[in-house]
Amino acid sequence: MNFEIRPLSAGLYLVATPIGAARDITLRALDILASCDLIAAEDTRTARKLMEIHGVPLGKRQVVAFHDHSGEAQIARLVAAIAEGKSVACVSEAGTPLIADPGYELALAVQAAGHPVIAAPGASAVLAALAVGGLPTDRFAFVGFLSAATSERATQLAELRDLPFTLVLYESPKRVHSLLSAACDILGADRVAVVCRELTKKFEEVSRGTLGSLAADFDGRAVKGEIVVLIGRVGAETVAEVDVETALRDAMRTMRIKDAATAVAGAMGLPRRQVYQTALGLDQKED
Repeated sequence: MNFEIRPLSAGLYLVATPIGAARDITLRALDILASCDLIAAEDTRTARKLMEIHGVPLGKRQVVAFHDHSGEAQIARLVAAIAEGKSVACVSEAGTPLIADPGYELALAVQAAGHPVIAAPGASAVLAALAVGGLPTDRFAFVGFLSAATSERATQLAELRDLPFTLVLYESPKRVHSLLSAACDILGADRVAVVCRELTKKFEEVSRGTLGSLAADFDGRAVKGEIVVLIGRVGAETVAEVDVETALRDAMRTMRIKDAATAVAGAMGLPRRQVYQTALGLDQKED
């Protein structure tokens, strides 16, 4: 593979890396990793391995550690490097920097110093889980990791209970059953949920059900890997397709297709895009 190796302008480049399958990296990310002056990595070994897999030459360039425990001194060094005219690529161990991964304080410091922060988007466990989870994606709230402390986690779940969004949480495999059980007690056992494990990897698993059924499924079960938990929004119900079509036909008598879809989606708590596609299908049948 040929990379576009050319000098980059000074700045901080937030580079998304694969969450599992190594080939999920973008061509732009590879170009940046091949061209930047310095790489700040959450895990230097993982970063070096990724570059090795894709044949990105490191040469004499440095790969320095930048993680949750990096202090102000390391941030200052990286900002100083950018001030000297260097391009710095920030990479997480997996996924997109700043999304429950290191990078926020660094990006803030770089911006405060008057230097550019550039995103090279790509893989994200949040988006991958939403794509395969089967829950509404028109409105969602990314929560990240809740507290491991029982009482604090209960308070956090109570604060999320009435949000009209699909909730997206990260969790440790050791605590996933504990999270599901607590969510059962506070959000309700009948609330729909999805547990996504090892997304894009060999043993990818997507478990769907209610909080109650999933809590039972994961009780006593030893699981490994990265986990994303999706929880359906408050008041979400299963709506029969025939009911959606009936409501659309009624609405389309007096409204344009787009307006009818918006009205029905809002009334039934369904994703607008999904309802709009159904409306288009009805319109084509009637033609």
